[in-house]
Amino acid sequence: MNVNFTAKPINFKLGEYLSKGFELLKKDFGNIFVAFLCCFVMAIIPFCGMLGAGNFYQYLRKINKGQQASPGEIFNFDKFMPYFILQLILIGGILALYIPMAIIMITAGALSGGEPSGWVAALMVPYIIFMYAAILYFALKGFYIPALISFKNVTDIKTAWDASKIMTKDNLLSIFLFSLVVGILSQIGIIACGIGLFLTLPFMYVANFFAYDDAINQIERDEISEIGIKEKY
Repeated sequence: MNVNFTAKPINFKLGEYLSKGFELLKKDFGNIFVAFLCCFVMAIIPFCGMLGAGNFYQYLRKINKGQQASPGEIFNFDKFMPYFILQLILIGGILALYIPMAIIMITAGALSGGEPSGWVAALMVPYIIFMYAAILYFALKGFYIPALISFKNVTDIKTAWDASKIMTKDNLLSIFLFSLVVGILSQIGIIACGIGLFLTLPFMYVANFFAYDDAINQIERDEISEIGIKEKY
């Protein structure tokens, strides 16, 4: 596939994304909430959760630009395949990480006759640490994949992965802190017996949208600048 952009490291603006997320959510909460409910419905449909989120980001982009947008756009299936393939890769990767752990536990049970074994814990603890570290690393390095699929129409997952690796260069700590803060803020609704989650969870998507949108805008601004320099000389 021909990719119409050049990936570059992104200047990650953690505080700006959070503040803009609050502002947009406060400005148009009603429409965003209805669209979020549509996204929630999509998440219930097998293999459509990421697609719904991607469509939600496109909806938020239109809202942010003052364009006409309908919550019904969340049910658009035009980009189903790339998100479907992405989810299959994620499921396969997680299973690949859990298989060695299952083998260790089954082997330990067979050898010890069901009795606790110290060597199992000695193997399992570092492996679990490795497993979660690997999941975190790939999640952070692939942070921009949804943006590339939704905003740049990148349908090849390997291309999106390679681009996201470049875009997240030197930004893993900032992206981790951003995801941590957004995750905590979005879960505050648990205090309201779960119902409040429907008020705070939309913030996670809106904040992520601004992180994605700014990254794509930075790439596009650099491309325009380079074109201008080439034309000048």
